[in-house]
Amino acid sequence: MAVPRAAIIGGSVILLIAVVAAVGIIVTYNAHSNDSSGQDLQTTSKSVEAMCQATDYPDVCVSALSKVANGTNDARELVKLSFQVAVDHIHEAFAHSEVLSMAATDPRTKEALQTCRELMDYAVDDINTSFNKLGGFNMTDYEKAVDELKLWLSAAATYQETCLDGFENTTGDAAQSMRTALNASMALTDNALAIVGHLAGFVSALNIPAAFTRRLLSEETNEFPSWVSPDRRKLLSLPPSLIQPNVIVAQDGSGDFATINAALAIAPKKSPKPFVVYVKSGIYKEKVIIFRNMTNIVFVGDGATTTKITGSLNFIDGVGTFKTATFVAMGEGFIARDIGFENSAGPAKHQAVALLVQSDRSVFYRCRMDAYQDTLYVHTLRQYYRECTISGTIDFIFGDAKAILQNCEILVRKPLANQQNIVTAQGRKSRQSATAIILHNCTITADPEFPAELHAKNPTYLGRPWKEYSRTFIIQSYLDSLVHSDGWLPWFGDFGLSTCFYAEVDNRGPGADKSRRVTWKGVKSVSYEHAQEFTVEHFLWGNDWLPKTGVPYIPGLLPLYEPVRIH
Repeated sequence: MAVPRAAIIGGSVILLIAVVAAVGIIVTYNAHSNDSSGQDLQTTSKSVEAMCQATDYPDVCVSALSKVANGTNDARELVKLSFQVAVDHIHEAFAHSEVLSMAATDPRTKEALQTCRELMDYAVDDINTSFNKLGGFNMTDYEKAVDELKLWLSAAATYQETCLDGFENTTGDAAQSMRTALNASMALTDNALAIVGHLAGFVSALNIPAAFTRRLLSEETNEFPSWVSPDRRKLLSLPPSLIQPNVIVAQDGSGDFATINAALAIAPKKSPKPFVVYVKSGIYKEKVIIFRNMTNIVFVGDGATTTKITGSLNFIDGVGTFKTATFVAMGEGFIARDIGFENSAGPAKHQAVALLVQSDRSVFYRCRMDAYQDTLYVHTLRQYYRECTISGTIDFIFGDAKAILQNCEILVRKPLANQQNIVTAQGRKSRQSATAIILHNCTITADPEFPAELHAKNPTYLGRPWKEYSRTFIIQSYLDSLVHSDGWLPWFGDFGLSTCFYAEVDNRGPGADKSRRVTWKGVKSVSYEHAQEFTVEHFLWGNDWLPKTGVPYIPGLLPLYEPVRIH
């Protein structure tokens, strides 16, 4: 029998409580070890108020405690009760979406509500994952521990926001009803991010004995797991003829299966070992989903232009953006090499995703993603793209992952006559979230079918703030002349202009001149030293997991002002 969602969430949250409460107990003990028991309630109240003040929604935090405290002076119990209120609200949101779905008659609304339930499941799963990965809190490397927690909590927050995004162009009051239902859980998820964000500061202030120290994650050693043989490490460098795949897909009958979905049907679930799918040359008209329980799946093709997976689902024809993706990668550790992903719907069909990724520690090497609006949806978690080509027109690299695109070619396609081109639309909703889109050592240039004489009429911008705290970095990249001198474009009005974080660092090319860039508060001047925080090594902790894949990568920044870069 399935475990109730509320119980799953509750079990996960209690683990966070244990971490936070443990810090609180140590602080309280150190500061008040000589106090009488009569002062316990006052001391606990002050500790809780201090914790709540560290969040963006302190009133929600304090209100939750005041309604359920019942006079208790146990700090751990108070924290537990406050998160239990969040559990109750999430459970209510699940139930509310089901009720609305039964009453809805508008097809878009029905789909949006179904997607919400799916996304809430993802949120539950990622909260669980964040704590399951904690084999113990490694006080000697707490920065990574905190970053890991923030990664998965950020994803949980994004799934809730994506639920609400799905109500675009729906009728009735379902959108507002779901927003109201999710208000508390979204605020409390944000508060959890804030608490975890402050955890590193708390821990660094404590002189905790070595006896408290335990290893955090088995994956965070640089030793290769026993199953990673030398051949496995070379999966991203060997020619297909030398790879021994688990299954071969070929349309001409020379493989094990003629379709990709048939091959995936035999893939093991939750496997720690790579399952290699060799997809021979051909155009595969399939919607492919690498589900969450399909871990460590590896796709190898014959080339990004010869092995192509294509579809045409789109927003104009009634499909929500989240469901338009031709290929969806969710299972952890997904790797693709020499594969093309396409949505052929065309510019008049608006949102039409070629590739959607929410696979943690995923790698795309020498791949190609082609569409127009919303080509590549870097939805959540850690993603690395190397030597890929991404083409599109509007917001064609978007989402809220920790995503780095390195040595990639960004091709701006010819849009409709009245359209502007926007390369990125990063979706960071909360200032607490640990996410960003980073282009490092990439090239932004025009597709051959987008002639220079149209560049002024259809200007191209580096990005715009899809969400309030949108964060994007263009680092050490080549910007061709089609990039507008403003650099960045508003979403609407002044939304996000003072809260976004946009930075260009050590770029080159005719479009890299920053002297005429927009002067929003959110457009930052970032030093070379500061930009090091947003590299593969530091932002993705790439040295801990990318060597296991065999993909080439630049861990840090390249030498400053290097005129010609080939790496």
